[in-house]
Amino acid sequence: MAHSYLLEVGLEEMPAHVVTPSIKQLKTRVANYLKEERIDFDDIQSYSTPRRLALLISGLADKQPDVDESVKGPAKKIAQDADGNWTKAAIGFTRGQGATVDDIEFKTIKGVDYVYVEKHIQGKPVAEVLAGLNDVITAMNFPTLMHWGSYKLNFIRPIHWLVSLLDDQVVPFDILDVTAGRLTRGHRFLGHDVEIKSATDYVTTLKDDFVIADAKERKEEIQRQIQAIIDKHDWVIDWDEELLEEVNNLVEWPTAFAGAFDAKYLELPESVLITSMKDNQRFFCVRDHQGKLQPAFISVRNGNAIHLDNVIKGNERVLVPRLEDAKFFFDEDQKMTIDQYVERLKKVSFHDKISSMYDKMARTKALANLLGQQLGLSDQELADLSRAASIYKFDLTTQMVGEFAELQGIMGEIYAKRFGENETVAAAVREHYMPISADGELPETTVGTVLAIADKLDSIYSFFAVDMIPSGSNDPYALRRQAYGIVRMVTARKWHLDLLDFQATAKKAVEAATPAMEFDYEKNEAAVKEFFIDRLKQLFNLDHLRHDIVDAVTDTHVTDPVAIVEAATVLDAHKDDAGLKDQVEALTRVIRLAKKGNLAQEDVKVDPSLFENPSEGQLDEAVKALIDARANRTLDEQFSALLALEPIISAYFEENMIMDKDEAVKNNRLSLLTILADQTAAFGNLDRLIVK
Repeated sequence: MAHSYLLEVGLEEMPAHVVTPSIKQLKTRVANYLKEERIDFDDIQSYSTPRRLALLISGLADKQPDVDESVKGPAKKIAQDADGNWTKAAIGFTRGQGATVDDIEFKTIKGVDYVYVEKHIQGKPVAEVLAGLNDVITAMNFPTLMHWGSYKLNFIRPIHWLVSLLDDQVVPFDILDVTAGRLTRGHRFLGHDVEIKSATDYVTTLKDDFVIADAKERKEEIQRQIQAIIDKHDWVIDWDEELLEEVNNLVEWPTAFAGAFDAKYLELPESVLITSMKDNQRFFCVRDHQGKLQPAFISVRNGNAIHLDNVIKGNERVLVPRLEDAKFFFDEDQKMTIDQYVERLKKVSFHDKISSMYDKMARTKALANLLGQQLGLSDQELADLSRAASIYKFDLTTQMVGEFAELQGIMGEIYAKRFGENETVAAAVREHYMPISADGELPETTVGTVLAIADKLDSIYSFFAVDMIPSGSNDPYALRRQAYGIVRMVTARKWHLDLLDFQATAKKAVEAATPAMEFDYEKNEAAVKEFFIDRLKQLFNLDHLRHDIVDAVTDTHVTDPVAIVEAATVLDAHKDDAGLKDQVEALTRVIRLAKKGNLAQEDVKVDPSLFENPSEGQLDEAVKALIDARANRTLDEQFSALLALEPIISAYFEENMIMDKDEAVKNNRLSLLTILADQTAAFGNLDRLIVK
């Protein structure tokens, strides 16, 4: 018989941003637990509100299946003494399996006899298995944790009630002082405590008590209500999915409403208005059909429409002080100059072990100018880059950003324009923060991209220089995200930038710009390289690149992300070529012998007078032709040319003993192989490729 099971964890209100990931985590953990316990089920439906995480499991089996298994014990020579008597090892083994020595059988594995017992394990009833869900729940992890009373359990919020129903029967278990039963709680203000008769009654029972437990249904109801409001007023709404998700996780019984504010506040920049309404009040902004913001907003209350007029007035009253503050800050900020704001950065700490924000800007400016020259920016772009790098953090000392930290960069662009900076400089001030997440948008302008790279490089170099290197999951300054952003930007622009070479050059440029700097940009150079290589692997994993190709192209001395990506693209394009196995094996034999020879660079010289066989001259000519043509070939063409050497390489190895007794002949042959091996370096370590 198939069963339905309801699990509900009732909590103090959770932060909106943790509700969705928490219910997903609970669903995954419970599904894994049932699979581990060998309990079959058909489906798990999840439900969530700010006060509850719930699962309805359908098609549950009656019990675990019975299991018959052969359990291996000690070897016969350990299980029996010389007279054939059972030893303590044998007796202890059988006792541990619920058997006796009379149940022992012998089986031979690879010529050795071992003790075995046949074991029948009776499957546990499903109710007994479900009673163990308390450990599954308490094992959950969250970004923030609380403990309450004298209990040692850490959880997202205090647990107030638990529901555990198998069909219509309670499956009791305890978490702290809360015992699971059938009693749930309706809406905090509109509902009451209510019993659930059967697991499948959960959704309808709660809905009768002013709780829409299905998050998807609740979100659709919010959208329907908001749509009705905007249709009534002939508005257009910014359907912000992030805000919609947050609002959905703040309410159990949604009622949408519209409010208004004084049109004078529309003189504020849009970003300020939107931040004041969205981030602080969770209001949706509305526009007319021409895209102009209207002096109105839409919000959602957690309750019904009774006394809704009072709710609207209350929300309007709360918004006005926020807008007044924003207007005051906006007006006051424009009474100063950019230079005055920049001067204030001398007292703003970037990090107490590194420098002020003012000094960080000076270092970044040196890096940006160096990058701009290497990347071939025009004179105008270099001039704009230099100006942007001189001011790009100035808005951190404005009152607006002091109050609305999420507007940093955005206000910088707005103020820069108002203070007379050109469009390129102003845009770069905003774009230098980008990308702000692993998959966030990249800067659109060239100057903004270079400044973003320079700023992030300085952060990485600086923290590594003072030994503050991310380890494990610990990355408080988001250096991994910044490094990944650099990799994304240079690969998107196809800018060839050798990060290791640049690090050494950067040291000199920064020392010249900031002579008082007391740390070394080249410190932990190997760790910086590995740090960027790991970010490239992250990029390749998103592209689902074959793991051996990733291993090959990242096992390299090359630190130019674009070159590594191009190499990976070439190897991936040729992975299914006919004859690739023989071709790669020929090249990897060359690489291994060259590595084994380990000739110093100054000793790598090929003397044709030392050739003893025609194949040596043929390979020498082929390698020279390969090198001569390299400049006029694409990377793909160069790789194809390398693969085409396979018959010549094979003939060379058939005809010549590389490790010849004559030292001069041996080194001559190793020199030729070393030169050829160097031509494969652009593709990483081909020895890591798996060819079939």
